[in-house]
Amino acid sequence: MVWRQILSSLRHGPATLPVGPVDETTTHLLAERLHAASQQRLGRSLSIRQIDSGSCNGCELEIQMLNSIVYDLERFGLRFVASPRHADVLLVTGPVTRNMHDALVRTWNAAPDPKWVVAVGDCAIDGGVFKGSYAITGGIDSAVPVDLTIRGCPPTPAQLLDGLRSLLEAHAQA
Repeated sequence: MVWRQILSSLRHGPATLPVGPVDETTTHLLAERLHAASQQRLGRSLSIRQIDSGSCNGCELEIQMLNSIVYDLERFGLRFVASPRHADVLLVTGPVTRNMHDALVRTWNAAPDPKWVVAVGDCAIDGGVFKGSYAITGGIDSAVPVDLTIRGCPPTPAQLLDGLRSLLEAHAQA
């Protein structure tokens, strides 16, 4: 049975769809706007700490795509950091489970000011498909204040970049 699948995939090629053309001028404009907003607000690049508070990992896959060669997050002046003590943005996915509630609050307390919390995906906003479960306490706002929500199940990398841009531009004017 495995050999049939291997032969079929060799004969027909991969089942994935090719990525559409990327508009370089739009990408360049987005990179300039993100860089200008982060420099104006922070004086440096924006550091992001991703936190999984109990998700199905769909949002994490899309967030990881931001580091791929297609989106290349670093060219926008954004980077992921390993510690919340170095983060400007907490990118939180999934509903807040009972086990992760205290850990999320401690992570939020460890991040220095100014800090922003971004709820990524429908589950992080209101519990999504897990809403009503005994194992969750609700969306991210049940544990920490949320500055931006990005809807989708899961949101695309382009939606994530656009959300981060809007967050920076909104706070750069403040």
